[in-house]
Amino acid sequence: MNVCNEMKLTFFSRSANEGFARVAVASFFSQMDPTLDEITDIKTAVSEAVTNCIVHAYKDCIGKVEVVARILEGRKIYIRIKDHGCGIEDVAQAMEPMYTTCHNGERAGLGFAVMQTFMDKVHVRSKAGKGVTVTLIKTLSSRGENDA
Repeated sequence: MNVCNEMKLTFFSRSANEGFARVAVASFFSQMDPTLDEITDIKTAVSEAVTNCIVHAYKDCIGKVEVVARILEGRKIYIRIKDHGCGIEDVAQAMEPMYTTCHNGERAGLGFAVMQTFMDKVHVRSKAGKGVTVTLIKTLSSRGENDA
């Protein structure tokens, strides 16, 4: 599928950058005139993926998070969020709702489930000690399709 437009971001895994990433990606896709619900879906999925990098990938240090956003033909969007942290040992287990490696009670273990709810496709690739790449894909509705 042909790429119509693309942007790349790299930032430190600081909590303050989660909001930046969410808004930057949503703003990039705003050129496609998505519905308000679609923008909310994008922001929520990106927020969950970036938060996973911040909380889990770099447990006791600051690392880099890379985001690539692409507009593809057919109103399809592609988002890749990548870290170079500790990785996920068992991706299938990590994608199970309520599973978390955070044992202080602050995490619900729903990040991947949330991403799957709001995107058409979620693909997670990991290598222990090398990091995680999350790919999110969604086809936006045709212009005016969801208008009241």
